[in-house]
Amino acid sequence: MSPRLANTLKRFDQINSEDPNRVTTETGEVAKELLYSQRMSTCLATFEPEASEALQLAARAQHIQRWAIPRSDYPMDRAGYMRWRTELGKYHAQVATEVMLEQGYDQQDCDRVSQLLRKQQLKQDAEVQTLEDVICLVFIEHYLEEFSAGYDTEKNISIIQKTWRKMSERGHAAALKLPLSNKVQDLVGLALA
Repeated sequence: MSPRLANTLKRFDQINSEDPNRVTTETGEVAKELLYSQRMSTCLATFEPEASEALQLAARAQHIQRWAIPRSDYPMDRAGYMRWRTELGKYHAQVATEVMLEQGYDQQDCDRVSQLLRKQQLKQDAEVQTLEDVICLVFIEHYLEEFSAGYDTEKNISIIQKTWRKMSERGHAAALKLPLSNKVQDLVGLALA
């Protein structure tokens, strides 16, 4: 890893460590988005060990400073959700660009990370697809169980099916190898039946 990449990832971590939302892990309390970003990097390293620098940066910046744009600021319907997600993508790209420029990356590098973070050309761009696969894998492995508690079985099946449609065949194969609880395995099985 180049010093520039290491320093940029460290700066992303510093920003995400400011998240006022905290979660408890086996090792203690940690900022929610810091934990998420580290899980993204860990998953990417396993799923795509030869990931480009741009992809490594995008994975770590996927939720950078997410708390700055709360979901509650948008209508609680599908259109509101989609607007929120679009605004988040732009915001994450902006914050990542600012940090990258400070660390000596050029505008072309920043533009590439922005394309990845905004999911431009999903299904056509291999790196955008890899990032989406990693996002889905992290969700399934680390967040689906808790998330599913808030919904009935039918809604959970719908959510898993929508997640599955975003993924590549390679992503599907990786998801089926994840260490999941019996509850999540059952939900995934129902969704894929």
